[in-house]
Amino acid sequence: MSFVFTFDPTGAGMTVAKYDQCIKKLEVAGQGSLKGRLYHVCYDDPADLHVTDVWDTMENFQAFGETLMPILQEIGVDPGQPKVNLVNNIIIG
Repeated sequence: MSFVFTFDPTGAGMTVAKYDQCIKKLEVAGQGSLKGRLYHVCYDDPADLHVTDVWDTMENFQAFGETLMPILQEIGVDPGQPKVNLVNNIIIG
């Protein structure tokens, strides 16, 4: 069963610079391409970005969070609580 996670960071928010920094730190940590993450989308105002991920299981998402959360804390981003939904269907193309 797949899940959709939507993050709307609180406080100062996620800027393009902070997002790019986060992606680089994840790659250095060996978490650039992840087991179980099906899709990743970053979108909206460059000064207030939002992220939506689709994961194959809750367990794979939680394992990723063990690396992601300290990185977000280090760069000063509070991701807030994600909105989580079950995936009913995915159509590609």
